[in-house]
Amino acid sequence: MPAYAIAHLQEAAPHPEIAEYVERVPATFEPYGGRFLVHATPHEVKEGSWPGHVVVIGFPGIAEARAWWESPAYQEIAPLRSRHIEGDIILVEGVPEDYDPAATAKAMRDSLPAE
Repeated sequence: MPAYAIAHLQEAAPHPEIAEYVERVPATFEPYGGRFLVHATPHEVKEGSWPGHVVVIGFPGIAEARAWWESPAYQEIAPLRSRHIEGDIILVEGVPEDYDPAATAKAMRDSLPAE
């Protein structure tokens, strides 16, 4: 099942370390089957607020996403970003191709108290 590393990064002043991070980060996730799905692209806010930038890296599975995040190669360069950009980063497992949201809705309804 696919998995994703999703980052919501705040605006930051340009800095040479950020440029170095962007140059080096693909080499850290490619060995784990990772690839950019969203990076340096505009987004439209439809509800709420979402200042900053969105980054999504896709992986074959959650094990690969975790292995990348914990890898010495990534941990070596992570401070180049984190020293200059605040943000939230999550790893999340995707749904299978045959995912049926009706089953999730049924489970939700089944958990409601009887009227």
